[in-house]
Amino acid sequence: MSAAVEQIEKVIANIERVVVGKRKEVELSLIALFAGGHVLLEDVPGVGKTMMVKSIARSLGAEFKRIQFTPDLLPSDVTGVSIYNQKTQQFEFRKGPIMANIVLADEINRTSPKTQSALLESLEEGSVTVDGDTYHLEKPFFVMATQNPIEYAGTFPLPEAQLDRFLLKLNLGYPSEIEELEILNRLQRSHPIESLKAVMSTEEVVALQAELSTIVVTEEVKMYLIDLVHETRNHKAIELGVSPRGTIALMKVSQAYALLQGRGYVIPDDVKYLAPYVLAHRLILTAESKMANFTAWELVLSIVESVKVPIKQSRLARS
Repeated sequence: MSAAVEQIEKVIANIERVVVGKRKEVELSLIALFAGGHVLLEDVPGVGKTMMVKSIARSLGAEFKRIQFTPDLLPSDVTGVSIYNQKTQQFEFRKGPIMANIVLADEINRTSPKTQSALLESLEEGSVTVDGDTYHLEKPFFVMATQNPIEYAGTFPLPEAQLDRFLLKLNLGYPSEIEELEILNRLQRSHPIESLKAVMSTEEVVALQAELSTIVVTEEVKMYLIDLVHETRNHKAIELGVSPRGTIALMKVSQAYALLQGRGYVIPDDVKYLAPYVLAHRLILTAESKMANFTAWELVLSIVESVKVPIKQSRLARS
């Protein structure tokens, strides 16, 4: 377990050569990757969303592709297209940019819902179907989508079905004065990403993903997960609560976080810390709660505080 922690710390340190002051967000992004999920980054333009994704890809030596979402982008521009070859008199499939290890879906909410939906199969099943043929995506497969807040002009809100397929939703936020000074100092001569080298291979990433299944989740912790999710379905301020997919996501990401902490088991504090990042974007609030300026994040925090934490601890946790 200590070897895995050491590996992950090297990756984090490498990414931090480019991304200043965002260790928590970097950690959470890697946790999502090792849990086999995907991340939605929502923030204003220019805070480093794209650069963080590029830094992760370079640090892992992974095949990287970028999809710039625009209003005129077509589904085939994402998944690929079959083109008729007159010489062979056969259709040949040309892969779309979604067929890479790490994919940056840049400004995903600037394209139409039809094109957004082209990502659904790849996000959930790790495959793409074009003209009746299914193509399985090579592991690791990790999508980090960025979006500007929906109040900005020219954006399309992501449908609930697509939001539910992102393991985590993160915000980067503006840097502090000290952090921004450090950014200027690093960029004064050249961009640090130009010299960024891989410190982990894609094979090692797949091995860590497989190791996740060995992280113990006791029955007590599982029931705590379920209690949190069920409270979102019964809360009077929430119109639509978290689906079973969200419950599974919270367990998986808790296992990945435990791995990062060097533990072979999940504790309730892991779940409490991660719950807002996993659950908030999956909720639909009632009209009344929106008018009262409640946010999904605040509601998840209140639910975490109200749900009883299991007192009984496993033998692993006591040792």
